[in-house]
Amino acid sequence: MKYMPPKKGFLALDEADAVSYQNAKVVIIPFGLEASVSYKSGTSKGPMAIISASHEVELFDEELWCEPFRNIGFATLEEPIIKDSLEEALHQLEIIVAKVLDDGKFPFIFGGEHSLTAGSIRPIAKKNDDLIILHFDAHADLRDGYDGEHYSHASALRRCLDNKNIELVSIGIRNISVEEIPFLKENADRIHIYWAKDKANWNLDEITSHFKNRPIYLTFDVDGFDASLMPATGTPEPGGLFWDDAIKIIRAVSKVGNVVAADINELSPIENFHSADFTAAKLAYKILAYSFNSK
Repeated sequence: MKYMPPKKGFLALDEADAVSYQNAKVVIIPFGLEASVSYKSGTSKGPMAIISASHEVELFDEELWCEPFRNIGFATLEEPIIKDSLEEALHQLEIIVAKVLDDGKFPFIFGGEHSLTAGSIRPIAKKNDDLIILHFDAHADLRDGYDGEHYSHASALRRCLDNKNIELVSIGIRNISVEEIPFLKENADRIHIYWAKDKANWNLDEITSHFKNRPIYLTFDVDGFDASLMPATGTPEPGGLFWDDAIKIIRAVSKVGNVVAADINELSPIENFHSADFTAAKLAYKILAYSFNSK
């Protein structure tokens, strides 16, 4: 695997602030998968848009009162040539993530469409018997295939749950199809949905109770954000999360459990509209800041 020079990678760190791959705790994996998008295209450009926008993110965190990157260390992988077949692409990502895990590092995947999570989570599920997913999204993604594609982005979490040791907590859902309901009911012990319509009544202690002392995979589909905040995605949905809604949950969950890997997906950049790219980049830095500095 080849890595970007630090100045071109995530956060554009100077040589004096950068670390070698051997000393990095986090590996950024750009994976611009775009194979089953069903509305607006552009997810293939998402990873590099996040990395480019991260060059403008302030390194000092006023909440944690430190520069979180100094406690972490990053290496940014060069984006691979992604396989044409969706199933092969997921296997390709699985191999990359497995290598990063075997090297004792935290894999953070920048997507790309949400179907990628079904591939990246496989080696993590093998290493963590009690794995739980913290899932931010507008959509439940529990279909058993869509438009003839078993691994569709609309099936992302259904395919993750093919791993029987995984439990799922979904935040901000406001779009589900009738064919997903039977699977949801049959797996009520494994799937916990916090609907966006009930956001004003969410209980943070109840949400965090699922994650106590457990390994966590965090997957954040940017359409989990309200469409007014995040229009740069394939299926922007009104009625979603705003920045503080998501951040307080990530912060609280990071304090009670152990985030072991993450992905941000479904960014579809809009030319000359940088706020969405920047939001995704700052979100990535916040996720890592909490994961490594909140205990």
